[in-house]
Amino acid sequence: QVQLVESGGGLVQAGGSLRLSCAASGRTFNSYAMGWFRQAPGKEREFVAAITSSSTISTYNANSVKGRFTISRDNAKNTMYLQMNDLKPEDTAVYYCAATLKFGSSRSTDFGSWGQGTQVTVSS
Repeated sequence: QVQLVESGGGLVQAGGSLRLSCAASGRTFNSYAMGWFRQAPGKEREFVAAITSSSTISTYNANSVKGRFTISRDNAKNTMYLQMNDLKPEDTAVYYCAATLKFGSSRSTDFGSWGQGTQVTVSS
């Protein structure tokens, strides 16, 4: 099991950019596929993006973030990133990073390790 801590959230105006980071503890970070999820008030947790352990494959929620967000990871630093550009008020949510050994999954129930979340607020 890997321990995860998100950072980089904050308040930004619509059209702005933000980069989230997810720092992992332990020595097994490169064994996991990683993902980002988000949850807005009154809504279900939503899949945002995922990336395989060696960064060979990445997937996105095409209905909401594809073309604006980019997922990446640096295994040497035990860190995953989410670069968010052209932010919209609809992106306002708590963002969570997560880890899984079930490669290719976008289901939250397949992710066994979760961070505590970081708040992203986009103003109009």
